[in-house]
Amino acid sequence: MKAIVAVDSNWAIGHKGKLLVSIPADQKNFRNLTTGNTIVYGRKTLETFPQQVVLPNRRNIILSTREDYTVKNAEVAHSKEELLELVKDVDTDSVFIIGGSSVYNEFIDECDTAIVTFIDKEYQADSYFPNLDKDPNWELVDESDEQVYFDITYTYRTYKRK
Repeated sequence: MKAIVAVDSNWAIGHKGKLLVSIPADQKNFRNLTTGNTIVYGRKTLETFPQQVVLPNRRNIILSTREDYTVKNAEVAHSKEELLELVKDVDTDSVFIIGGSSVYNEFIDECDTAIVTFIDKEYQADSYFPNLDKDPNWELVDESDEQVYFDITYTYRTYKRK
């Protein structure tokens, strides 16, 4: 499995249920990487999407502890074990964990790759991704040249589990 995330310099990912910043080139990169694949995310993340509609051209699996929770055009898993059962016959390289923080924290140990958009800026935040730079089980294996969007500087980083 892969985690895909945009973080600020403190590894923050959100504030009050919203992304910290929206970068069109990063959204395009996310779309290019995840289209045609399986994406896994939590109910709260889905609720931040426009009209709470799942992302097109992907297999969407939503995690929710609510037993009666259903989502049009998506599968719902109620536990880590149930999710792993749903994807057991899928190439794990095509399964992307896309958030939010509780889902990242629950599945980071299942991931062997993390694709991180690292934004060189600090934002007010209340939601975080694990800091892979401080985790001895992960190593930075690739980083793009700096990208700029208005006053925001960012890079695309790839981390691999050691």
